[in-house]
Amino acid sequence: RPAFFVLRSDHSYAATLAQALLGVKEQSRLCTRCFGLTERDPCTICADPRRNPAEVCVVEEASDLMALERAQEYRGLYHVLGGALAPLDGIGPEHLRFDELLARVGAGGVEEVIVATNPSPEGEATALYVARLVRPLGIRVTRIARGIPVGGDVEYADAVTLSRSLEGRREI
Repeated sequence: RPAFFVLRSDHSYAATLAQALLGVKEQSRLCTRCFGLTERDPCTICADPRRNPAEVCVVEEASDLMALERAQEYRGLYHVLGGALAPLDGIGPEHLRFDELLARVGAGGVEEVIVATNPSPEGEATALYVARLVRPLGIRVTRIARGIPVGGDVEYADAVTLSRSLEGRREI
C-alpha cells in the first residue's frame, strides 16, 4: 500500500519522502548506554533523571523497547541485546550485548533485571542465559508475565499461553 501511494503521488512528494528517510538513517545511532535507537547520546530515556536506575529491562530489539514505552507503565532503564540466541542461525552469546549488560549491572546500583524477550524458543533461551549470567551477582532477575491478550478468548489460546497465564496469575 505505501508503495502504491508513493507511485500515485507527484514527484516532489516522493523526493521529500526520500530525503526524510535518508535523514532518519543518517541521524540515527545507538545509545552507548542502552543500545536503543536515538538521535542523541545518551538517549532521552537514559538521560531522564526521573527513571529508576535500579531496574533494567532487557529486550531483544529497539522495537521492543518502543513497544514497552508505548504502554507507559515501566519507569526504569533498558538494555537492548540486539537479537536473541539462535544457535541454528549461528547467533551465539558473542553476537549479542551480554558483556555490556554484565558490565552495566556489575558496576552497581542495579537491583533488578527484568527480562522481556519474546516468548519464542530463542527468546526463552536468551532469558535463561541472562538469568544465568546475572543471578550470581546477587541481582534479582524477573521475567515479564505472559498470557491471554485483551480481547482474546480463552478457548482459542494455546496450551503454553494458558499455562503461563496460570503461572503469572495475581490477586484481584
